[in-house]
Amino acid sequence: MLSFFVPGRPAPQGSKKSVGNGRFIEASKYLPAWRKAVTEHAIYEATFSSWETVAGPVELEVVFYLDRPSSVSEKKRPYPVVPPDIDKLVRGVGDALSDAGVWNDDSQVVKLVAFKRYSDGIETGAFVQVSTLDEKLTDTVTVGV
Repeated sequence: MLSFFVPGRPAPQGSKKSVGNGRFIEASKYLPAWRKAVTEHAIYEATFSSWETVAGPVELEVVFYLDRPSSVSEKKRPYPVVPPDIDKLVRGVGDALSDAGVWNDDSQVVKLVAFKRYSDGIETGAFVQVSTLDEKLTDTVTVGV
């Protein structure tokens, strides 16, 4: 298992904005710094723990800690049910972990657990945990039975 905390401002990946002439760029100006931070922390932890690039299925768990706007009380909005979207936050982390060599490609993620929380007194960032899985998953979910 590989686990680490990345301090910083989690940024979504996948929202695009037009810059003219049919060109689009990432909407979040914070994405490059965030992906770099995730990549660097993943490389450091992988090196420290002798992690080898995974070629098989993996489980990814990510908990994002986001700033609570000063205008929003904990009672008014206990959970961050506003953008950024959790799937776009995960996309940036997944690609950064590919860049770091944690796995060959984020398509290897077969089980995903992700949360968004307000940081409320702790540092913003994300806790990331990657686990390898056997080819035969033992805790499968049967839908529609």
